[in-house]
Amino acid sequence: MIGYTMVGTTDLRRAERFYDPLMALIDQERCYCDEQVTSWGRRDNDRAPRFFTGYPFNGEAATVGNGVMTSFLVETADVIDRLFRIALENGGSSEGEPGFRPQYGEGFYAAYVRDPDGNKLAFVCYDARS
Repeated sequence: MIGYTMVGTTDLRRAERFYDPLMALIDQERCYCDEQVTSWGRRDNDRAPRFFTGYPFNGEAATVGNGVMTSFLVETADVIDRLFRIALENGGSSEGEPGFRPQYGEGFYAAYVRDPDGNKLAFVCYDARS
């Protein structure tokens, strides 16, 4: 259903420094990059969803929407813990420490961060072991 997701930035190089190590940890390759936008996904599968960050095409300032979040499905709780740490080390901020969220289902483990531009991200695993 999802073709791609895009979040705005005010500094593309800073956004790349934030997202590159996160995407590498979840096996997403940098697929495209120019002066306006950078994307990650699977180079060998152009039908797989991709994640983009870039400057808004209308030339106006990038703004963050309340209630907007991109969630990345992750294999294990350990990887989520590492993603959370890497995000904070690269200029992100915490919106919810890694942990189980039983209200969303047994085995639902997640962490929530904001990137340096304030875009909210979630890293989730639906069947983590305690």
